[in-house]
Amino acid sequence: MADWTRVLWVALAVSAPLPAQSLLTACMVNSRDYVVGARLPASGLFVRDAAGVWRHTGFRHPLVTALDYDPRDPETLYLAAGNGCIRAAKGGRDWRILTGEEVTELRDIAVDRLTPGTLYIAHPAGIRVSRDGGVSWQDASRGLSRKYTMSVALDRTRAGHLVAGTETGLYFSANGGASWTPAGAAGFEVMRIRQSPHDPKLWLAATQLGGLFRSTDGGASWENLGSVGVGRNLYDVAFDPTTPERIAVCGWSVGVAVSTDGGKTWAARNAGLPRPDVWSLVFDPERPGTLYAGVHEEALFVSADAGQSWRKEGLEGSVIYRLTFIPAGGVR
Repeated sequence: MADWTRVLWVALAVSAPLPAQSLLTACMVNSRDYVVGARLPASGLFVRDAAGVWRHTGFRHPLVTALDYDPRDPETLYLAAGNGCIRAAKGGRDWRILTGEEVTELRDIAVDRLTPGTLYIAHPAGIRVSRDGGVSWQDASRGLSRKYTMSVALDRTRAGHLVAGTETGLYFSANGGASWTPAGAAGFEVMRIRQSPHDPKLWLAATQLGGLFRSTDGGASWENLGSVGVGRNLYDVAFDPTTPERIAVCGWSVGVAVSTDGGKTWAARNAGLPRPDVWSLVFDPERPGTLYAGVHEEALFVSADAGQSWRKEGLEGSVIYRLTFIPAGGVR
C-alpha cells in the first residue's frame, strides 16, 4: 500500500465517529390533551436508536416511573410501574409482571450490580427486595419511620450498602435493607438519589422544598447544600460522567440548573426551554456536556453545551419520568 493511501486510511479511521456504546431510554406518558376514556397514546418505554429515531417498545402503559438493568444481562430491563415490577426481556419487548396485586404504584427500582439476581423496589408501602431475580419478594422496610418511599439507590462498590429516600428523609442501610437508620434530610420528601460516577463516596439527593443534599461518606450521613431549589420541588439530579465537577438538577419552577464546580455554585440554564418545569435529566456518557431534559408535556430537549442552549429532541406532549442510558447491545 502506498504511503499516501496508508495516511488516508489512518485519517479516516481517526475522524470517523465511533459507534454508540449506549442508547437513551425514556419512561414516559403522552399526557398532553389526553381525554379520560380515550385510547391511551403510545406511552411507557421508549428507546432512541443509533440513528436518533425514537420507537415505542413493549406495551402501552400509563405509568412507568423508572428502569434499571443488570450489566451481565442488558437485554433484560426491570421497570417500576403502576401495576408492579415488570421484567422487560428481549430488549424490552417481552413484559412480565413479577409482583402481586398488593404491590402497586412503584416509584423506583435498583438492580444490585454486586449480587446477581438481587433487586429492590420502592413503593408507597416501603421497600421490597428479591434475591432470585423477581421470583420471590421480602419486605425490607424495617427501621423506616414512614413507609412511603420514592427512591432507592445501591452503592456500586460496597455490597449491601444502599440509600432510601422516603417522604420523611433519607435512610441508610449497610446490610441489604435488613435494617435502616436515619441519615439526613429529615422532614423532606426525597425524589431522587444519585451516586457520583467519579467518586463512590459522593452522593446527591433531590428533595421537595429542602433543596439538594450531599453525602461524602457513601450515604451514611447527609448535609444540605442550601444553594439550589430550596422552597421548590426538585425531581432529578445528574452527574456528567465525562466531567467530574459538572452536575445538573431539575425541578418544578426551577427548570434546569448546572454547576461546574462540584455544587458550590449554580447557574440557571433555561434559555430555549418552553417552560421551567422539568421532570428528568441525564448527561450523555459519550458526549461531554451533552444534556437531556424532559420538559412537562412539551418534549424532550437536548443541549450540546451543558444547558446554555437547547433544541427539541422528540417525545412531544409527554411527561418523562426517567431518562437512562442502556448498553446498545441490550436494547434493539
